[in-house]
Amino acid sequence: MRKILLLFALIGCSATLRAQHLGIKNNVIADALLSPNLALEFGLGKQTTLELYASYNPFETNKERKFKHWLAQPELRYWPCERFNGYFLGLHAVVGEFNAAAWKLPGGLLSFLDDKRYEGLLYGAGVSLGHQWILGKRWNIEAAVGAGYTKIDYDRFNCEECSPRINSDSYHYFGLTRTVVSIVYFLR
Repeated sequence: MRKILLLFALIGCSATLRAQHLGIKNNVIADALLSPNLALEFGLGKQTTLELYASYNPFETNKERKFKHWLAQPELRYWPCERFNGYFLGLHAVVGEFNAAAWKLPGGLLSFLDDKRYEGLLYGAGVSLGHQWILGKRWNIEAAVGAGYTKIDYDRFNCEECSPRINSDSYHYFGLTRTVVSIVYFLR
């Protein structure tokens, strides 16, 4: 682990030292998926930060199709060089609630949503790797990816609005838990 952190320090550090303490962020990937989102990232120490991310989608595209949800994803980050600059390693948790139905995506992706509605909760944790690039005194851009475990407890219904519950079940997911391309603005 020390060798990995040393490698990050050698290739990811910039000579620019800054004193940012609080950044406000927007994930443009979530925006493209019509999920309004916002994150705050606080400096905790010289090499640590805490990000508090939230996403909320109350919208229905029509009476049958929906992907309503809320999601919270806090992440503790370690920066080998300095916070808000270069590479970081993160440990995140995830919790959320969803109501999804009638999505017919290309290639049969999420085909279980074609004619059923799913409603439930999810929670889990994972690790991430990311990088922030300095654009200016108050602006950065960030890219990150994370993987981990999520347990999804759900109820399944025959149609979007009208049927009684068919069953309840749980799904254990291992894989991608975080994909981020964010614009960062520093408040101070």
